Amino acid sequence: MEPSAENEMIAVRPGRVTLSDRRTRRSWPVDLAAYRLAACPVTQGAYAAVTGLRPGTAKGDRVPVEGVSWLDAVEFCNALSRQEGYAPAYALGSGEPGRPEAVAWDTSADGYRLPTEAEWEHACRAGTEGARYGRLDEIAWHRGNSGESIHDVGGKEPNPWGLYDMLGNVWEWCWDVYDAEVYGTYRVLRGGGWFDEPWSCRASVRRRSHPTFRIDDVGFRVARTVRA
Repeated sequence: MEPSAENEMIAVRPGRVTLSDRRTRRSWPVDLAAYRLAACPVTQGAYAAVTGLRPGTAKGDRVPVEGVSWLDAVEFCNALSRQEGYAPAYALGSGEPGRPEAVAWDTSADGYRLPTEAEWEHACRAGTEGARYGRLDEIAWHRGNSGESIHDVGGKEPNPWGLYDMLGNVWEWCWDVYDAEVYGTYRVLRGGGWFDEPWSCRASVRRRSHPTFRIDDVGFRVARTVRA
């Protein structure tokens, strides 16, 4: 993959995806309008260019940024929106900082944001129906082939819609609350990471984390709403 493609935003077609929850054994369909999703997770270089910071332990401009919380990702989205002249998607509230419940999504804004869980899975599947969009070793860095370390984005084959690293390398933050009844403000993570067993790198697998936690196998990619 050419380095310039790291910042490419892919047009994702409208569609329907069925989500499921293991605890409640419930599944539900979600209809999606068109949107745009980054071809790759946000890299260390891109994150540093916007924030001046290089969090986490991995080094290199083309590795996915990791060690970033959900709140860090939200703030990055707003900063990138301002930098590129778009309306920020998130109102961060006032008062005590670091309160995820104070973050509000302005769905009318044209700025960068985190994908919803449904948007993420729809884009990951890219019209395929199996657990993965290709042979695992060809599309993802996981515990069996990563050498137990993170890798530059775009080193594996993309899915049919041109999205790289949707599975493996780093888990990705989504907008959604995981299960408010049981886990409060914990947010959804998707995709599997470089330290995960192969079974965990599937389009349907969900993980959760507190929105203030920073973990060395968790990053994110950005989305934008398509306006008519």
